[in-house]
Amino acid sequence: MSEKNRDGKSSARERLQVERERDRARDKRKRTLFVGVVGVAVLAIAGGVGFAVSQAGGDGDGPVVAPTGANGEDNLAIPVGRSTAPSSLAVYEDFRCPACGQFENGFRDTVHTLQNRGLLRTDYHLATIIDGNMGGSGSSAAANAAACAQDAGKFQAYHDVLYRNQPAEQDDAFADKTHLIDLAGQVKGLVTPTFKKCVNDGSHDSWVEKSNSEFTNSGHQGTPTVLLNGKNIYSNQQDPLTPEKLTKMVEDAARKKS
Repeated sequence: MSEKNRDGKSSARERLQVERERDRARDKRKRTLFVGVVGVAVLAIAGGVGFAVSQAGGDGDGPVVAPTGANGEDNLAIPVGRSTAPSSLAVYEDFRCPACGQFENGFRDTVHTLQNRGLLRTDYHLATIIDGNMGGSGSSAAANAAACAQDAGKFQAYHDVLYRNQPAEQDDAFADKTHLIDLAGQVKGLVTPTFKKCVNDGSHDSWVEKSNSEFTNSGHQGTPTVLLNGKNIYSNQQDPLTPEKLTKMVEDAARKKS
């Protein structure tokens, strides 16, 4: 074989080898691109699932479950007394609030008497501002427990027990759900498996949060806020409300409507 032919065959083999390497490199690029596209698609699907889960779960809050018999806008008020009463008292309270405890201890008997006479309906709005100001979760836990008592038709009695046993503002004792259930033992027939589950599961936590948001967005300055027929009657420190004044206002309103 001539030197020229050998050189020609050698060049042909080299070109063939180069073409084979080029084909292998092209095939590798295709495989890499395919894997990359699949990976991106998987990530996109996973991201979509994650977004859907995030949208479904929100920030971890459950559905807003109002207690039985709640009324008013968005069912954020718990009513006590006859719906046909000529006067309504809206009370915005926080179970950890010392001033709320003072109002309850000072006006409890008067409010009960007016309710029993059919002259007054009280709508309770539960707030949790002390949790935010002092830290802890006692306001929220107690409000949820009170809503659970409302489910059992025993809100007023349990509400009064909580205020009679209100801890110091700095003491987050109501955060202990066992303690809340123990206090419920003072209300005949309240402690049932259903009530315990409602308290321990925080069944009305989202409702309590919504109720607190209503209060913080209402423009009211603090708890307790007490409105008689829409008028704030508890904020004037120059002319403080007394049980006698409250009774007269309610009786006067009843006479005007009779």
